[in-house]
Amino acid sequence: MVSLPGGAFWMGTSSTDGFPADGEGPERKVQLDAFEIAPYAVTNAEYKAFVDATGYVTEAESFGWSYVFHLLVPEEIKQHVEHVPRDVPWWYVVEGAYWNAPEGPGSHVEDRLDHPVIHISWNDADAYCRWAGVRLPTEAEWEYAARGGLERRTYPWGDLLKVDGEHRCNIWQGKFPVRNSELDGYVGTAPVDAFLPNGYGLYNMSGNVWEWCSDWFSPDYHQTTSADNPRYSRSTGKRSMRGGSYLCHRSYCNRYRVAARSSNTPDSSTGNCGFRVARSL
Repeated sequence: MVSLPGGAFWMGTSSTDGFPADGEGPERKVQLDAFEIAPYAVTNAEYKAFVDATGYVTEAESFGWSYVFHLLVPEEIKQHVEHVPRDVPWWYVVEGAYWNAPEGPGSHVEDRLDHPVIHISWNDADAYCRWAGVRLPTEAEWEYAARGGLERRTYPWGDLLKVDGEHRCNIWQGKFPVRNSELDGYVGTAPVDAFLPNGYGLYNMSGNVWEWCSDWFSPDYHQTTSADNPRYSRSTGKRSMRGGSYLCHRSYCNRYRVAARSSNTPDSSTGNCGFRVARSL
């Protein structure tokens, strides 16, 4: 864990880069107590230890399927895919896909133990936290940590997406969703310690996988939560996610900015969503 002293910081953004429905602003000054946060997202190895110790069954396993990005689905499995969401046809409903078989039957994580665990619902992440004696960060804690000490910047490292031509995160390059040029080195997830850390020593706060936060999601978050340790605690049916993923691209989802927000239902799992943990001091 990395200990952060808390204090005041500028949260959110008043820029027009985001989506109005996400409620990224208005920008405001927020005060946080000190807390600890993991430098990395929870890995496949760490989640495996939890499952081995407890026998926990994830919701993707219970449901019998999860969403896998179409370019990652093996051809022999594609032939049996029957359901594709109309609004997001790049997601395939793959039977048998879950954290230990990320692309469906026959796939495994043995060569990806240092990658972030995926196909994890909010409920799955919460179960891990209860076992490990930690918790999910609040949105405010997550953003404070992601900024790495920089004020009013777009990314954890500054305002330029690439620095001197160097990629700083794992996001989509090319034409989404049909061609990924992999200029950052990855088509799917990357190891949790890939790329340079931010000013607080935290890795992959932009891109790689979405990370669950403890808050319920609301577009009016910045207008209704306190400026002192804010947390949206009224149930809305969706939980907050931060950070973007390897599928984010400016053409349709530039949510790899530190102020960006998104959400999903707490029982949902996808091939680009994981979590990192925090702890109060």
